[in-house]
Amino acid sequence: MKKHILNTLLLGGCALVLTGCSENSWNNGLDGFEENTLITDVQTIEYTLTDADYSNLAANTTNIAIAKEADLSNELKAVGTQRYFTDQITARQYVPAFLSDPDFPYFTLSDGSALKLTYKVATNLPNEIADIAAASQFEMTEGHYQYVWGSEEDYANSFAPSQPASKHIPAILKSEYPDAEAGEYVIVNYNNSDVDPVFGGGSTPDQPAFQLSEVIGTVEEGSSYEIKGIVTAVCTSGYIITDATGSIFAYYGNSFDFASVKIGDQVVLNGEIGSYNKGLQVVGSSSTYEVVGNQKYTYPAPAVYDGAALDALLSRTSPELAVYAQITATVSVSGNYTNFIVEGAETAQGSPYYVPADIKAQLVDGQKMTITGYYISISSNKYCNFIITELSSAASAPKRVASIPSVNENAVYYFDGNKWSAAANTSILNPSDYTAMGQTYGNLSGTTPTEFLPIYLKQKFPYAKAEDKEFVVYKYYAGGSTTYVCDQYQFNGSEWVKNNGVVEETSQFVRTSGAWIYDPNVTITLPVGKGIEISTLYYQTCTDWVFENIDKPLGSTGIKSGMFYVTSYGNNEYYSGTSAYQGNVDLRPSAARTQYPAAYEGMTDEEVVETMKSRFCNEVMPGALGMLHPDAAPIDGIDVIYTINFGVYTGSTATYTARFQVVAPGKFQFLDCNW
Repeated sequence: MKKHILNTLLLGGCALVLTGCSENSWNNGLDGFEENTLITDVQTIEYTLTDADYSNLAANTTNIAIAKEADLSNELKAVGTQRYFTDQITARQYVPAFLSDPDFPYFTLSDGSALKLTYKVATNLPNEIADIAAASQFEMTEGHYQYVWGSEEDYANSFAPSQPASKHIPAILKSEYPDAEAGEYVIVNYNNSDVDPVFGGGSTPDQPAFQLSEVIGTVEEGSSYEIKGIVTAVCTSGYIITDATGSIFAYYGNSFDFASVKIGDQVVLNGEIGSYNKGLQVVGSSSTYEVVGNQKYTYPAPAVYDGAALDALLSRTSPELAVYAQITATVSVSGNYTNFIVEGAETAQGSPYYVPADIKAQLVDGQKMTITGYYISISSNKYCNFIITELSSAASAPKRVASIPSVNENAVYYFDGNKWSAAANTSILNPSDYTAMGQTYGNLSGTTPTEFLPIYLKQKFPYAKAEDKEFVVYKYYAGGSTTYVCDQYQFNGSEWVKNNGVVEETSQFVRTSGAWIYDPNVTITLPVGKGIEISTLYYQTCTDWVFENIDKPLGSTGIKSGMFYVTSYGNNEYYSGTSAYQGNVDLRPSAARTQYPAAYEGMTDEEVVETMKSRFCNEVMPGALGMLHPDAAPIDGIDVIYTINFGVYTGSTATYTARFQVVAPGKFQFLDCNW
């Protein structure tokens, strides 16, 4: 066991930082070396967590157990996707276990090592960001769509205008997540169409709603015609048009817009007749068509082909029109190729012709199915090509799945404790959005979110008003994996700006007694200037301390009374000079005397300054730190030091550093200052 551990150290620690291992470290187990030789690797390292580190930290088994015990499992998961800590999942509590994890590059460091770790922390972000990032993911299935359409026979694998997603998703989620708690989010993936399906059946076609031509039955190759007909099938390279005398395939190839027509459309088509693979077709590249209306269409009874009949089709010697037909076959899927094996056929096989995604998804290898559609051509003297209109498994009634154009979409839903509804002020990118952004893999990465999301929001909300806010959910690739991330943006009147309430912090962790512990020495920088949040917070706390502990005992009636050290603005004081308004320490003797002359009567300017400095170091800042950090406490064997970088104004501004030691819970003692 000892040798196994030592070899791991060699591979991990020495290979990472050669200067951390002595020459003899490589001779473990060799002649002349003691079995109990201890190999150490003591280093002081500065390290910044990577995107992958946050994911690995959230997946660490020790951290998962800690979060589960605290009922913070979702919050830990969100840290792994959002890649920053929060006030619930803190670096102090969740970093140590990760530092001993083999996923961390310096996990082999020995006792006495110190790690200055830089990481991201959310300081003032809405809770919804982490909650949405931790959302479950739900994908609609065939069974869900059958529920939507109220039938296991006639349905589409898509929502549509008559059956919108907003109408059905809440009930589906209610059924799928019976134990959901208030505040939960779910990301739903589904298909959506802007047209309704038309389900076939019966043996007598409806009377056309407009005057059909009597052209198709007598067309000749090389001639041009005007055809007035109904669209009766659609694939991704064209459509079947049917008039009073027959049906023909209008072929457009890769240029065809699948959403341009739907079953039941009344079309006036002008084009030349051509042929391909012994099938007559309209040459779409030179044709024109116009959709003039829409009507219900009922398919005639199909011609039923058994194996022998399918073989007979191969004897076709000249191009012919499309035939509405049906076969029962076993689906065969091999790579990108799908075919239909009909029992009794010696040569012929059926083949789906440019099927849309919703139909292709139902063609499962080895499943016996009944396929109904238009037989249009023969490929390689073997494959009878079908544009499919209906599918059914051998054990069920026909599924009349219309070839309606649909797109894949996402939505974010929220549970309020009673019902599911679309999450307010929340947008999620769809596959089409990634395509529009030029993203090949259906996600964002690197800096693309900050580049593209403001443009996306501006296009989606052209009439946004200043201060409008929107949560944006998107797939983000980093560290070898893709996860959902949520950001919040706010419109400033001209642009959408990310709510970037994430800051970097640096903390020290030390390894002692075989484990990493948080070294809570803290460095706080208070930038000089107005409206800087952290400076305002600390200096206002100083002012509050002076009011409560100095001015009140003197008889002040309110923090804005201006009677003693605190000015009438209530945001600065001249007991020690702290100013939440200016974000600095004002040590001008003249200003101190102007505010409270009696306090400094008889003092020289130098004495005034020294008095205010002493008060700042020994009373005011320690008091404010105690108010702001009541949980700060001494740790055995470690001096817990808070270092404050701050600005001083004496007519010009200079920056100084003061240090304070935690001597009891919430109690700070001044150590030194370089002024």
